[in-house]
This record gives sequence, structure tokens and C-alpha cells, in this order.
Amino acid sequence: MRDTDAADLATAVRSAADYRPDPDRPPVELRLPFRGPWVTVRTPSERVPSHGTHFGGQTFAFDFVAVDPRRRTASVRDWRTVLATEPVDRFVGFGMPVLAPVDSRVVAVHDGEADHVARRSPLLLIPYALTQGARLHEGVHAITGNHVVLELEGQAVYVLLAHLRRGSVGVAPGDRVGAGAQVGTCGNSGNSTQPHLHVQAMDSSSLPDSRGLSVVFLEYALRHPEGADRVSRGIPRRREVVEPVSS
Repeated sequence: MRDTDAADLATAVRSAADYRPDPDRPPVELRLPFRGPWVTVRTPSERVPSHGTHFGGQTFAFDFVAVDPRRRTASVRDWRTVLATEPVDRFVGFGMPVLAPVDSRVVAVHDGEADHVARRSPLLLIPYALTQGARLHEGVHAITGNHVVLELEGQAVYVLLAHLRRGSVGVAPGDRVGAGAQVGTCGNSGNSTQPHLHVQAMDSSSLPDSRGLSVVFLEYALRHPEGADRVSRGIPRRREVVEPVSS
């Protein structure tokens, strides 16, 4: 993944309409890149583009947050949850394994970005949102944080796994990984307010030049209060709790 300076990024964002996807291209089939239950917080089933822009291949991107058996994202909820920042280690997902969602080859990695404190309080989320422009001007790594890009060889398809924990990336460009192999752990690096995993498919390994590709996930359980339904091929909806199952 090439670095892009602030001027190039600003130009690319203004031209985001140029990154609209090919509607005739079939979806990329992936497996969920984690173990255990995670709640879907951003999904193209709710809106397209799912993150509000086509820029950076985000058209069909997903955000997942790990939850415990009680569907809680963190083990503690106290005055800091409402009024202040929170330590990331109180969140269920922080440090959980992030897995390759498909047989692939590693084409790019980035590690070394700090894991930020978490922000759940609306009092802090609004001012944080106002600083996104400044992060964008710092470059792609300030947005994606620590990340891995995988290539589905021979298909011109790339998968981004972003916001990984600093120091957790355990693969290098050129490595071949099988579906289910660990590539890092969940963190709170880059443009992130609490530990979560950002997943997207795209047609280029360079985010500023990429178009988003639609995704469907294979073989997962959709968990609800009455139990779970097995889904062989689907797109998780917002607030759905999903968990991979063996095929």
C-alpha cells in the first residue's frame, strides 16, 4: 500500500464519486474473521456506502465489535462511560484474535500505531468526530491504524482488516495464509473510538485508488435471545450478533 500525502488525499476525497463500484461484479465470499460472538455496528445492509463515502474502498465495509455472552461490549460501565475516556482493556474485543477470512496472500501490513483510549460517551464522540479531517491529513495510516491487506490471488480482490492492536501483526508481505489463520489481534488504532474490527473488500491494495467490492459471509450463526440460526451465506444487519461456525 503506497503512502499518499495530504494533498493527494484531499483531492481523492473530493472525487469520491469516481470510486463508485461496478454493480455487475459478484460479491466476494468471505468467512467471519474472528472467533466468538461479535455485534455488527456498521454494515452495507443498512446503507451504501456503509461508512458514508466511497473513498478508500469503504462502500461495502463492515465494523464488528466483540461482545460477551450477555451481549456487552465491555466488562465495566461506570462514570467514565458517561463522562470520560476509558481504558481499552475493559473492552471484550481488545486483544482478541483477528483471522484471515479467506485463503490469501499478504500484500501489505502496517504496525506501530498507538491504541487510543476508548470513547463511548456522546460528550466525547462529537468533538472526536470533528477531528477526523485532521487525521485524514496525517495520511492513510492515521485512519486505518495498524492493518493487514490480503490478496485473493488471480482475482484482483483485496481484503483490508483494520484497527489492529499495536505489536500484534504476525504476518509479513508475501506470506500465504489459510482461512482462519491468525494475522493479528483486535485493537483501537487509527480512526477508532473503541476496540473493533473494520473489514472491507476492494479492487486495489492501495486504499486511495480502490473501489469497494460487495461482500457476503459464509457459514455463521445469527445469535438472538431465543437461540441461534445458522446462515450459510448472508450479510449481517446492524445490531445483529454473529459468530462463525464450522462448515
